[in-house]
Amino acid sequence: MSETSDNSDPIDGDHYINELNIDADSLPATSPEMQHERRVAIFDLLEDNVFRPLTSDAGPYIVDIALRDASKLIMKVKRSNGAERDDITLSLTPFRRIVKDYFMICESYHNAIRTATSAQIEAIDMGRRGLHNEGSRLLTDSLRNQAEIDFNTSRRLFTLICSLHRRT
Repeated sequence: MSETSDNSDPIDGDHYINELNIDADSLPATSPEMQHERRVAIFDLLEDNVFRPLTSDAGPYIVDIALRDASKLIMKVKRSNGAERDDITLSLTPFRRIVKDYFMICESYHNAIRTATSAQIEAIDMGRRGLHNEGSRLLTDSLRNQAEIDFNTSRRLFTLICSLHRRT
């Protein structure tokens, strides 16, 4: 254990997710592309993340994610030694517009790949990344009273939130 008691810097120490599980009942029927995107987001998240529940002095963490009533994200958090931590509940209502817009621009991007010029594809991709960043910032802000996360962790969690909403 670290000699410091300063928890203001979540990068120091063992504040990270080392296992992530998604409730099977929360997973929608999706395309192979969306399943791949979800697997990549989970892999990237587990490779490099910063996650510090404000009620926890030490990690690492196992996080079980579930979607309830299509409007709440439940994150069951426990330490890797099995010690339970407070659950994190997040209303997804503020994310509806961004998720909807994100899906629309992703569809435009995939359609553009077939017929558009590289400049058009790049412009659509910049818009897609901008919406993804907006969703990530909203997620970080929504979690501010429950957990500290870095931007890359927020981006990967936002991808997972989107994948829970995406239908084929």
